[in-house]
Amino acid sequence: MDIYVKNMVCPRCISAVEGILKRQDLPYESVDLGHIVLKSILNEEQSQSLDQELLSAGFVRIDDRKKQLTEQIKNIIVKIVHGQEEDKEKLSERLRQELQLDYKHLSTVFSEVTGQTIEKFYIQHRIERVKELISYDELSLKEIAFQMGYSSEAYLSNQFKKITGLTPSQFKSSIQRKSLDQI
Repeated sequence: MDIYVKNMVCPRCISAVEGILKRQDLPYESVDLGHIVLKSILNEEQSQSLDQELLSAGFVRIDDRKKQLTEQIKNIIVKIVHGQEEDKEKLSERLRQELQLDYKHLSTVFSEVTGQTIEKFYIQHRIERVKELISYDELSLKEIAFQMGYSSEAYLSNQFKKITGLTPSQFKSSIQRKSLDQI
């Protein structure tokens, strides 16, 4: 049985959901960002109990197909941006291949559900990742631009300022980050 879950944005979220499933004594095949595969179908009592425990941990089960698809898109973007998977191809092609749906359809559904484009969501996540890398103070801006796939340090700086209202150096002085589930 497939279950889609909102707000799973990191490996700790996967661990938290695995813990919930173990406490609920629900055998599962796999848990990935936003997706659980259970070994059996839940009865009504199990379903309600799982929903309550997920909610208490900050997660929400998604039943609507469009919302499930949107969450899948978000999770692919999170994996790409936060370095869990390589980003060797265009985002539109990656989404099309992984979800086996036309990008125009994916884009329409995503915009309908979230009120923003896939590209804007992707840029916001890239900028949040850049903020994280800046706050670590281990890489130069040029190295961050290269690591994040920007064509130049200047392009990254311009996009950063457009999104945050600050230059990267101004940000470094004030460090302000959002949690990933708030994006």
